Amino acid sequence: MNKNFVHLHLHTEYSLLDGVGKIEEYIDKAKNMNMKAMAITDHGNMYGAIEFYKKAISRGIKPIIGIEAYVSEFEMDKREGRNFHLVLLAENNIGYKNLLKIASEGYLNGFYYRPRIDKEFLKKHSEGVIALSACMQGEISRGILDNESEEKIDSKIESYVEIFGKENFYIEIQGNGVEGQKELNESLIHFGKKHKLKIVATNDTHYVYEGDHTLQDLVICIQTGSKVNESNRMKIETHELFLKSKEEMLRSLGENALEYIEESEKIADRCNISLEFGQFKFPHYDIPSCSKSATEFLKKIVYKGLADRYEAGLSEELLKRVEYELDIIIKMGYEEYFIVVWDFIAYAKDKNIPIGPGRGSAAGSLVAYALKITDLDPIKYNLIFERFLNPERISMPDIDIDICQERRGELIEYVVEKYGADKVAQIITFGRMKARAAIRDVGRVLDVPLEKVNKVAKLIPAFATLEMALKEVAELREAYENDREVMNLINLSQRLENKVRHASVHAAGVVITKEPLTDVVPLYRDNKDKGVSTQYQMKELEDLGLLKMDFLGLRNLTNLQRTIDYIKETKEKEIKLENISLD
Repeated sequence: MNKNFVHLHLHTEYSLLDGVGKIEEYIDKAKNMNMKAMAITDHGNMYGAIEFYKKAISRGIKPIIGIEAYVSEFEMDKREGRNFHLVLLAENNIGYKNLLKIASEGYLNGFYYRPRIDKEFLKKHSEGVIALSACMQGEISRGILDNESEEKIDSKIESYVEIFGKENFYIEIQGNGVEGQKELNESLIHFGKKHKLKIVATNDTHYVYEGDHTLQDLVICIQTGSKVNESNRMKIETHELFLKSKEEMLRSLGENALEYIEESEKIADRCNISLEFGQFKFPHYDIPSCSKSATEFLKKIVYKGLADRYEAGLSEELLKRVEYELDIIIKMGYEEYFIVVWDFIAYAKDKNIPIGPGRGSAAGSLVAYALKITDLDPIKYNLIFERFLNPERISMPDIDIDICQERRGELIEYVVEKYGADKVAQIITFGRMKARAAIRDVGRVLDVPLEKVNKVAKLIPAFATLEMALKEVAELREAYENDREVMNLINLSQRLENKVRHASVHAAGVVITKEPLTDVVPLYRDNKDKGVSTQYQMKELEDLGLLKMDFLGLRNLTNLQRTIDYIKETKEKEIKLENISLD
């Protein structure tokens, strides 16, 4: 039984360079080992925090949100010095908010090879945070390994105690099979006792099962562009970074380490955060003084829009339909959503930024048509409102906005100006290793002949998984059964298939928040400086109740606008697309 052991040092596939295991695989194994809590501590980021939190709770495991931060040797603005690892865990909701700020700062202002922070920033954001001295790459461990003087190491320990307080800073020892770790543990225990600090035993966990070090090695080779058989390449010289049971930890560290192993449970008991899902947090829109509330203002602009749309007058059918829709929108609390969307669409049309006529289920809303968010008359075309908003199914309304590709940036700039640069960001997305790409990457790393790799890759149908391809493609199945090299290639590729490979910015997604972004989400900026995006993906942002919009840049709209401009220039005719008959 593992009721007295908690994993505090877990790297998931979102540790892009070296984490292999998927979140659900870790949770399943922890559940099978009767563990009561786990902590996610990916390197320098919080990409997987919400997914981990929700999946752990669904399986009855207490989630602890953390990060293994990179602490710069000097101030962040200096482009020099080493980065030291430091494990940070959120003790409470204040600590979680501070982790959001720490994770954001590393990318926005401290990035230099790694998302770094310095001790000054840590001190300002240490409330509610528990810190562990980390692995061999922690500052204290590095000092010991570099044979620094006892006074110098004392000074480093004192600097962390000053930041976090004695009760919140733990000396961390590990049983990871790395050469020199046992001797390092003895020194760490000596310093822990000398400074009257608590000591906790952890295992730096980068993959789920014993034996998965081969997968981690493949991932490192893929990410660094090297091959398995190269001698001078980045390599982790241990096979013990798997999710260990209490018994396996005792074997690694010895029976004398029992109290340090059980300290992990005391830390887990201290960590209690509660995240709120499904409560909508729309950005603040300044309602004009002529209206007392968002509800009153929405009704006002809807009826004004209806009068513009239906110049012949409003029939009973129209009035009944618009009141029905407004009733549902108000009951579900979406008034502000429609006002925010109406506002930036109105701006775009005022500035002649081409906007699409509407797509998807939003075209079924008479309110959206009245607000000129869409240009299709749902009454004329018999479109159903319930496909868009259904009181039986509480979910955020989703209106995709098509924008002229060349002028998309102008609309985003308007939104930034309206709500504040600290409340608008683009959204992250993750590239995953699909079946063919996995075969090609693994084949290159294993030095399988290129001709063979290409043949296998080409046998996999587009969008098929390797499991599906083996069932459906007889030639592939035959190669798998009769060629050991192909069998090994496919087996390893299957384990890495759909693994997160890289982070990038979503082509359309933009999030607008009520509070400053770093109070609600961690932020990311890639080294190509494509602007600020969230570290949480669209699904997680929706779960947190944040307003997410798809601003889809379309070349078609650019071409249509150019055509209209050319006609005006050469034929002196003003063309309006909405006035052209559909037939």
